[in-house]
Amino acid sequence: MPVTDDPQSDDDAVAKAVKSLAARTNFPVAFGGLIADGEVQVKHVIGARTKFLEELRVVPQRGLGGQAVAEQRPRMTADYRSNPRITHDYDRQILGEGIATLLAVPVVVNGEARGVLYGGAWDPASMSGVVAAPAFQVAEELATELRIRDEVRRRLSRTNHGAPTGTMTPAQREELRESYAELRSLSASITDQALRARLEGIERRLAGISGLAGQSTAAPATDIHLSPRETDVLACAALGATTAEIAAQLGLKQGTVKAYLGTAMGKLDASTRHAAVTKARLLGLLP
Repeated sequence: MPVTDDPQSDDDAVAKAVKSLAARTNFPVAFGGLIADGEVQVKHVIGARTKFLEELRVVPQRGLGGQAVAEQRPRMTADYRSNPRITHDYDRQILGEGIATLLAVPVVVNGEARGVLYGGAWDPASMSGVVAAPAFQVAEELATELRIRDEVRRRLSRTNHGAPTGTMTPAQREELRESYAELRSLSASITDQALRARLEGIERRLAGISGLAGQSTAAPATDIHLSPRETDVLACAALGATTAEIAAQLGLKQGTVKAYLGTAMGKLDASTRHAAVTKARLLGLLP
């Protein structure tokens, strides 16, 4: 199960997703929520004419949304009232709002349904009469956001137990470096500034742990400063990734990766990427 010590943060992400779904489709009503205590709890509603949807709680396998959760695939009906293929446990809420066309898109994170996003219209429509594809993209973006938030909380939980003392084993140090590179990659894929700041805090903590556990003296003071992208590519290079692998991991072109490696090597006065990694570690710029 995912770490859930920061549910308010996740609710904020859902609120943004519901707003985005309303803006990017032609559904007049958008709503959604995450699974808690075994049911989808709808907390965010946009465009509704009544308050019926605000009390919606959906159990997996029941209703259109429950089927979407159980099957982990989008479900849609152009005439909700007369559709015999779904249970009608939630007619009071859906028909109370007057919804005829309903789309339910599950939010799936690491193979687990975490919530549902809905788009609704008051008039029956053909399957081609609504724009469903953007809703799928919004759900995927929310799933990515939740996955990153889970990873942030997991890393925080691990590092909040205190920095290790003594000398790391080679396996422990390699795990730390892999974690650092993974966090750099995750950070590069998000736009949420608050979440990015948390990631950067964890990265600094990991780098600090590396120094405390592996060095008898503090890293020397330096006026060398690597840009975030230079740090990203060096962190990947430190794990032995090729230029093509770094490009794929960070979503960059290979030529761009080479350019960042080149500028980092220049700043570090290193003739190879491996020499640059070594010097960056000595200066405390990489774990």
